[in-house]
Amino acid sequence: MAARLVFSLSSLPSGINRNYQPFLLTQTGAPRVRALRCQANPESSEPQEKLVVDNGSTSEIPKVAEPSSSSSSSSGFPESPNRDVNRRVAAASVIAALALFLSTRLDFGISLKDLTASALPYEEALSNGKPTVVEFYADWCEVCRELAPDVYKIEQQYKDKVNFVMLNVDNTKWEQELDEFGVEGIPHFAFLDRQGNEEGNVVGRLPRQYLVENVNALAAGKQSIPHARAVGQYSSAEARKVHQVTDPLSHG
Repeated sequence: MAARLVFSLSSLPSGINRNYQPFLLTQTGAPRVRALRCQANPESSEPQEKLVVDNGSTSEIPKVAEPSSSSSSSSGFPESPNRDVNRRVAAASVIAALALFLSTRLDFGISLKDLTASALPYEEALSNGKPTVVEFYADWCEVCRELAPDVYKIEQQYKDKVNFVMLNVDNTKWEQELDEFGVEGIPHFAFLDRQGNEEGNVVGRLPRQYLVENVNALAAGKQSIPHARAVGQYSSAEARKVHQVTDPLSHG
């Protein structure tokens, strides 16, 4: 018994190529497709595609000729970029931007307020038997704010061996200390030994290594510091905005 089905493409939408003739689907014997033919219009010069499946025979599928590269290039449209490469580039850009943001936060997120919050009261520092670094600063001092991240890192490294004190030059409570240490510019770092005697001072913007080497010498109990007197760019203490002490216990 054989069944014959004929499909017509005449009812396809207007955008579909109508050069193809009706094709024949023949079923013989068991309900399996044995022969399928699709023949283009004999008058058309376009390549043909034929699929022949006979009983026990091997399928043969001639490939349709691919458009030449010249035709694709002549169309005037550039080749679309590789999507996987674009995704990887975008992901790398996001990661780089995130890393930059985090590094910026780590380096510049420390403020003078953070330093004063972690600083030791001056009176306590002079009585605990440890060497001390006293920083004279002001909230309006640009150099003080700029050096805050470096000072914080050094403090975290040596806080178990060295006291770190912050004294605000705008606070009238420290008038005597300003005169005693001869503070004319800020930031002014005074380095005191275990007995509270000044071994030297560093003023203004200087390489971070100056502070590190001086603090390291204090922590090691050396009798002198490598940079006993160094001056860089600083803010004048004469510009300080004097205010009365509101909290007698405040060390800021």
